[in-house]
Amino acid sequence: MIETFKAGVRLVVGGVLVVASTLLHGTPLLALAVVKVLLPIATVRHLLTRILTRIAESWVGVNSVLMGSLGGTRIDAPSLDGLHRDGWYLVVCNHQSWVDIPVLQAVFNRRIPLLRFFLKQQLIWVPVLGLAWWALDFPFMKRYSKDVLTKRPELRGKDIEATRRACAKYRELPVAVMNFVEGTRFTPDKHVKQASPYRHLLLPRAGGIAFVLDAMGELIEAIVDVTIVYPAGKPSVADLFTGRVREVRVDVRVLPLPARGDYENDARHRQRFQAWLNALWQDKDDTCTRLGGSGSR
Repeated sequence: MIETFKAGVRLVVGGVLVVASTLLHGTPLLALAVVKVLLPIATVRHLLTRILTRIAESWVGVNSVLMGSLGGTRIDAPSLDGLHRDGWYLVVCNHQSWVDIPVLQAVFNRRIPLLRFFLKQQLIWVPVLGLAWWALDFPFMKRYSKDVLTKRPELRGKDIEATRRACAKYRELPVAVMNFVEGTRFTPDKHVKQASPYRHLLLPRAGGIAFVLDAMGELIEAIVDVTIVYPAGKPSVADLFTGRVREVRVDVRVLPLPARGDYENDARHRQRFQAWLNALWQDKDDTCTRLGGSGSR
């Protein structure tokens, strides 16, 4: 009973502090985002992007402190030798819980560039968040379905061109692009439905990171392969603030880029790329086992 009460207090206090931090950081972030919209001058926008990034890193830093102090969460992660804040990286990770995101932010904040996620083009119209994502230079991806390409073959390749243009800003702005390769969070039902050959993981989706590498391959220095394991089982965000996530184990590997090619139109390259990713995922599954993974529970 007492432990339940303490957990409830931690949850309320944590929620209040997260909201307060969000307001503290979000207000100037959105104000500067509006300025960035109204002043389409390259040098001004570049300066504002750096300021906005520092605000976002501060917000992430506060959340990481709250995660450790209120929840008592200990993250066992290796040193990030070879990585730096001025690099260009593609970060790939297994996906078990929404807790993965604050864990990744805690591990990498101010050690590599701010993690940025590829977003669907339509998300730029999400109220408030769309403006914040745009201001922070999150890349918006425009992709066409197979049905659309069948009806309008002239659009083939346009999505890659649009993404390359969107990522042109990264030639001067170091970036760490984040991708959850499984495309969805792990659940036992999904694991069974996919007939996944991996013990702790769902099937990896090759198209997403192939698309990123096609659009940004000449910029990206390395792939940062991250494996997250929760020894006590998959947690919720509420568990994070109520002291139920005592330990998180994280493995980080820096890998060279696979051979580049035309994933959509070159069947042999597509086969090689998928074989590379499947081998990477088998290594990740073995890493989950070594770290004490509980993904299939």
